[in-house]
Amino acid sequence: MTKGSKRKSVGQEGNQLPRQSEDGPIVGEDDETSVLDQEQGNIIQSMISQLRIGMDLQRISFPTFVLEPRSMLERITDFMSHPELVFGAESIESPEERFIRVLSYYLSGWHIKPKGVKKPYNPILGEIFRCTYQYPDGTRGFYVAEQVSHHPPISAYFYISPHNKIRIAGELRPKSRFLGNSVSTIMDGENRLYMFGRPNDGEYVLELPNMYARGILFGSMVFELGDTTACKCAATSQSCNVEFKTKGYFSGSYNQITGKLKSGPTEIGSIEGTWSNEFSYKDAKTGEKRILFNAKSKTKDVVQKTVRPESEQDPNESRRLWSKLTTAIGNKDMEAAQSAKSEVEDGQRDLAKEREAKGTPFVPRFFEFKNGLWIAKIQMIENPDEMVAATEKWMWAPATS
Repeated sequence: MTKGSKRKSVGQEGNQLPRQSEDGPIVGEDDETSVLDQEQGNIIQSMISQLRIGMDLQRISFPTFVLEPRSMLERITDFMSHPELVFGAESIESPEERFIRVLSYYLSGWHIKPKGVKKPYNPILGEIFRCTYQYPDGTRGFYVAEQVSHHPPISAYFYISPHNKIRIAGELRPKSRFLGNSVSTIMDGENRLYMFGRPNDGEYVLELPNMYARGILFGSMVFELGDTTACKCAATSQSCNVEFKTKGYFSGSYNQITGKLKSGPTEIGSIEGTWSNEFSYKDAKTGEKRILFNAKSKTKDVVQKTVRPESEQDPNESRRLWSKLTTAIGNKDMEAAQSAKSEVEDGQRDLAKEREAKGTPFVPRFFEFKNGLWIAKIQMIENPDEMVAATEKWMWAPATS
């Protein structure tokens, strides 16, 4: 979260595997819910009996049937699902319109999620995920993520598409809490988007909404995004506080978003709709309304990421690292899944003990901590062709001991 910013919180009440079709666009209230069978319910009840209100869940091991079969490092790629919304934005003269394009990109990735209430694997320290994108016009995108800290958990990520003049970087610092009949995940961290064609804009800073799993004690389990996030471009004085609304007990609906766009102190328009389906912009002066994004019509535009086969991945690369767990979940073999999960987590503890015994601190491979932020260890180059070559060399270079 940006220093000095505040987020309004909702109270306690309030070769691709998986394919995009598995964790792809899900629209509709019914797809936000999960109904547990008796055995799963008993496991959840047993786990909850050990918890206290407000308890930090970082060290709690969740049952494997609530896991989404991919790492959080891969789930972050959902943010990169609709880059066409921001490609070319640097050519727009109006700073207000550039900001609207960035805001559209920011809100477009949330509709991609698994059915029901699922959480991705917690990355282990030093885990990495790498992929590339091939766009219809022949340009490319590159993505690298790494778990740079375990206590507290911090995931750093970097995306670049040199010929499209876009760089996106950021970090996630999730903090989960038990709230009684729900679990919240406070998503500290931010997206920072930079347009190479508009260097005077600086970075567009986009905070992340919090996540809630409701109904874990009684009723159907429901996934929601909630609270207010700040999106801004300080250099051009553009801002929008986006409210992700949670459904009330007796009124309201799921997945609503609203926000007022400002240029300096002046309100220029508003956004409203749902993050799971469609949202629009209304101009404050003219009253003109236009659709910014529709998930159903944009599904065909999602470009599939390319990930190297597991046989060519490093041992600490997400899909190879969690391969046994992913297979067991796919086979609905919960005993094998728990064994595979424990194997990875035990291996992480052994490595930590080994580093402690040797007095060797962990040093991230792709990121370094500078001025309060996790920054990719790569030099920016103005020429797009040279930047592509430098990025490929950097992200695929063999690991050093």
